[in-house]
Amino acid sequence: MQLEIRPDPAEVGRARKWARSRLAVSGIRDDEPLAETLILLVSELVTNAVVHTGCPAVLRLCLPGTVTDEGTVRLEVADSSDRAPVPRCADDDATGGRGLALVVGLADRWGWSREGGGKRIWCELDRGGPGHGPAPGHAGATGCGVAAGGGSSARDGLAFEAV
Repeated sequence: MQLEIRPDPAEVGRARKWARSRLAVSGIRDDEPLAETLILLVSELVTNAVVHTGCPAVLRLCLPGTVTDEGTVRLEVADSSDRAPVPRCADDDATGGRGLALVVGLADRWGWSREGGGKRIWCELDRGGPGHGPAPGHAGATGCGVAAGGGSSARDGLAFEAV
């Protein structure tokens, strides 16, 4: 399943609505922790693509086959910008700059790769895990740094921004 995203901040709301409808079709209720987390991740990754690249993007969502499937939910946002995700410091008063830090803290896995002239940023959530949050020992939302080729290494004090 995929949704074409125009380079317009209003598209973030449309992406959330689309993702909610896809979750409902898959039997994942809005009030499940997995759904709430996934919608937040959609918001962050689509916002980064729209605001920081100025290019159209494609949102892809891969869901488990049935409501009882304990599989993995994968979210991908591909855009035509060749600029890699770059760590950014966000102090307590900043209104932005925490998008990828949230992805690192909430997803079970995440990464990015170059694709053609652009890139693809992805994250995965394991369905059925306790709390549907990060695995034990996983870098938390206050983590920093982007490992070469994407990833989730951490250092205190920095936030992430996909550019």
